[in-house]
Amino acid sequence: MPLSAQETRRYARHLVLRGIGGEGQQKLKAARALVVGAGGLGSPVIAYLAAAGAGMLGVVDHDEVGLSNLQRQIVHTSAATGTPKAESAGSFVAALNPYVHFVPHNERLTDANAEALVAGYDLVIDGTDNFATRLAVAEAAEAAAKPLVSGAVSMFDGQVTVFVPGGPRFRDLYPFEPDEADLPACEVVGVLGAVTGVIGTLMAMEAIKLITGLGEPLVGRLLLYDGRAARFTELTFGRR
Repeated sequence: MPLSAQETRRYARHLVLRGIGGEGQQKLKAARALVVGAGGLGSPVIAYLAAAGAGMLGVVDHDEVGLSNLQRQIVHTSAATGTPKAESAGSFVAALNPYVHFVPHNERLTDANAEALVAGYDLVIDGTDNFATRLAVAEAAEAAAKPLVSGAVSMFDGQVTVFVPGGPRFRDLYPFEPDEADLPACEVVGVLGAVTGVIGTLMAMEAIKLITGLGEPLVGRLLLYDGRAARFTELTFGRR
């Protein structure tokens, strides 16, 4: 479907951008992306994919907006406190870009429903904050042969990587399930809000690269960010 006159003006900076152009924007318009988690990482992913013109954007989140979320979860507002995060994110997207079809999934992703949720989308972006859910997302994406952008943050640091069909898998990077005591929640140790912005924006960038075919995605590479030192480090990993 061709871009409308309004869309052409809206995405003008993409259309003149070498490597994106009209073809890349059409790919974005045709894309169906699922964001798991509308929190600190999911917020910048949702914002930038919606702004970029992703045609269909699904968001999975069972939680409600809380006051303590607003320090980092930028798609939610004070007025949205107490409302489901998926619906709050939908209001943000509708206000930002009416050309994005938003699908709220107001439920917790589990082993039981992950396959069905992933099935309707072309790629998955996971910004959840517990290992069990991240594993469920990764295994569902792998089973459905869908690319996955995966990120995580803690305190002042973060990481992001990409899994694609046939490439290194989530289990190759994390062969053993960690003890929950070794992964304290941000409610316990805290997280600097801007760190979620850095990692979430990198995740959005990786998703756009996968959709448009631009550049080299972080496949088999784990990008680590040390916020205090303002330093990025890259580790490589392969299939076991």
